Amino acid sequence: MNITGIISAIVIGAIIGALGRLLLPGRQPIGVILTVLVGIAAAIVGTAIAQSVGVSTTNGIDWIELVFQIGLAVLGVAIVAALRGRGRKRHVQR
Repeated sequence: MNITGIISAIVIGAIIGALGRLLLPGRQPIGVILTVLVGIAAAIVGTAIAQSVGVSTTNGIDWIELVFQIGLAVLGVAIVAALRGRGRKRHVQR
């Protein structure tokens, strides 16, 4: 993978992760880096799932693939936020 591909993956991951966070109600205790990592993973897995169910690749925006990616990003952000939230509660002393 060349530098352009890496930068593209980061930008797309940031957008997908941010959309996932926006669609998830409530506050998520995760940072920007985790959001981008979840977005990158969601973009890769969403593309693989879309291709495995027969969604064809087009020159424009693949809306069905995008729905898969954003749905996975929402799920991923929810899981990471739950894990991070649970970890923080353990360290808080009252």
